[in-house]
Amino acid sequence: MVERPGVLYVVATPIGNLDDISPRALKVLADVDLVAAEDTRHSGALLAHFGIRTQLVSLHEHNEAERAAWLLERLKGGADVALVSDAGTPLISDPGFDLVRAARRAGVVVSPIPGPSALVAALSVSGLPTDRFVFEGFLPSRSAARRERLNALAAETRTLVFYESVHRLAESLEDMTAVFGAARPAVLARELTKLHEGVREAPLEGLARWAAEDPAAAKGEVVVMVAGAAAPDGAALGADAERVLKALLAELPVKQAAALAAEITGQKKNALYERALELAGKK
Repeated sequence: MVERPGVLYVVATPIGNLDDISPRALKVLADVDLVAAEDTRHSGALLAHFGIRTQLVSLHEHNEAERAAWLLERLKGGADVALVSDAGTPLISDPGFDLVRAARRAGVVVSPIPGPSALVAALSVSGLPTDRFVFEGFLPSRSAARRERLNALAAETRTLVFYESVHRLAESLEDMTAVFGAARPAVLARELTKLHEGVREAPLEGLARWAAEDPAAAKGEVVVMVAGAAAPDGAALGADAERVLKALLAELPVKQAAALAAEITGQKKNALYERALELAGKK
């Protein structure tokens, strides 16, 4: 009789520099019964580097449905399993969703072992607003579908973040320029934590030109970040905050209304105060 099911650990691994792996991640990878890896050759080299001999099994986009069911049975039988992707945090544009969902539905404990993520690393050095952002993962590979998706995002005011294959980078930046406008600020981060790490900031038109002309652009892992569209007056606050602010202004002075609205909505007081001045006709 099994005393308890195993634990599924979702383990983040380095996106480049091996020194970024955490001591906790190393301990978990060494102690579990199985490591489910997107590419067993890649993860095998990582484990070998740290002298870890845990058994590896593959879990990738082509076998995930079948392999997730098998791993779930092992977990129910008491085995501890670590899920890793080729690099970074699993499930972020990587396989693993089916397994995690099935494990949670079966009552298996799913425990995160946090660590590197190209998405977060790129945002942290971008210089673009990071309090609100939209992660779109990989855009469609065909230009028509890609432009359709970009058009749906054209009015988005939050920072946009994309992963992109270097083989499609020039074409994707060209499509972004056409849809978002040549002057839209953007940042491209490539090879983060690796020897040839680089972060390039320019209007979209400039990034598109660089990607088309510089052979270095066709190398490495890439994150593209694009500034959000300018918000119309009041829109940046959101409809709920705007409604609360208007209601409070009917009863309170501008400063008090803005302060109370900030407490109620969690929005920034300065932005609410500026909008309150506009609504009150004092700006």
